[in-house]
Amino acid sequence: MKAIEVGLLGIGTVGGGTFRVLQRNEEEIRRRAGRAIRISMVADLDTARAEQVVGGAAKVVGDARAVIANPDIDVVVELIGGTGLAKALVLEAIAAGKHVVTANKALLAIHGTEIFAAARAKGVVVAFEAAVAGGIPIIKALREGLSANRLEWVAGIVNGTTNYILSEMRSKGVDFAAALKDAQALGYAEADPTFDVEGVDAAHKATLVGAIAFGIPVQFASAYVEGIGALQAADIAYAEQLGYRLKLLAITKRRDDLQQQGGATGIELRVHPTLVPAKRLIANVEGAMNAVLVHGDAVGTTMYYGKGAGAEPTASAVIADLVDIARLITADPDHHVPHLAFQPAEMHDTPVLPIEAVITSFYLRLQVEDRTGVLARITRILADNDISIDALLQRPAESDAPGASRTDVIILTHDTVEGRMTRAIAEMQALPTVLAPIVRIRKEELG
Repeated sequence: MKAIEVGLLGIGTVGGGTFRVLQRNEEEIRRRAGRAIRISMVADLDTARAEQVVGGAAKVVGDARAVIANPDIDVVVELIGGTGLAKALVLEAIAAGKHVVTANKALLAIHGTEIFAAARAKGVVVAFEAAVAGGIPIIKALREGLSANRLEWVAGIVNGTTNYILSEMRSKGVDFAAALKDAQALGYAEADPTFDVEGVDAAHKATLVGAIAFGIPVQFASAYVEGIGALQAADIAYAEQLGYRLKLLAITKRRDDLQQQGGATGIELRVHPTLVPAKRLIANVEGAMNAVLVHGDAVGTTMYYGKGAGAEPTASAVIADLVDIARLITADPDHHVPHLAFQPAEMHDTPVLPIEAVITSFYLRLQVEDRTGVLARITRILADNDISIDALLQRPAESDAPGASRTDVIILTHDTVEGRMTRAIAEMQALPTVLAPIVRIRKEELG
């Protein structure tokens, strides 16, 4: 049977890993796919380096459009990143009738609706397993393995850089700046780590996961995004004392019950630091590893764990997509697995809820004057806003002022609507006995 001819756009870390793994496991992959899969053409601006990587096993060009124009290429693998040139090249490849494999989460989170519609019109596949959680096959699990389920929520550690930083802050008691510097020295964080530490990378992935889980269009602009840069070592230590670990989670939830709790029905789509009970498996995912929890009505809660980045873990996902395409390349396009799990005509415009309508529980830390009546006023404000307390901890606060009498009050709440908590915090912050900005961190039980 004719081999699948692949054109590779970009042969950097992931592209090089893809080339190596495909060559190393060529026979195993052929046996699974039913035909050979061969990278026969590579486009990269650094043609000399690309020639060294492929060693004469593929034609190297400096122009990506030469790959797309080649009639012998069946599949284009886009690994150049970004949302400008990459979008143009992906759409051109689709227009040329070629299947596309990409690891570009930003491209699909922002322009996925347009790209998937173009692919459907041409009867080709856009595959993107490598775009979320590296080597973990979470897209296939959501789209196919769990298709019998009504999915209720997905929560995941999907950015290894931030998980490494938080692990270091907890284990060594260091602040964010020191942990970030260490992550950069070890190559876990970029020189400019903004996309990672501000949560943008995780939000791109959450957008794709939410679309697949609930059959809604990709809509990155509707996601709530909060990073880890403002986290303090003191809060990580207090969380530990209360039986919790702090993780940057990408969370998407179906909410049908908000009418009874003061909100509105819709989908939650959010990324933020989150307290998780230390007894949960996901709370014990350390270093640069990724993990995703999925809760379905039939299967219950399942967990997917592994390397979320790196040359060969990500290459594993890229090649899995190539194998899928090889298996269905002659199939009727109507029988392809839908890009976002649901049939296009069955996608819903269920709204993504604003953060004020989200329901979760909270960790609060207030630095207050240590005198009679302070705690009573704080708890009164929470009660007036219909927020119930789950746990309370009081500890001496660090202070540079000699003779200062202040204390840290740490409060864990039960579930409440975020808007209520925002109002309560504003009222507590206005108290003259509250001496510093109140720390608020969301908490999820994930039970």
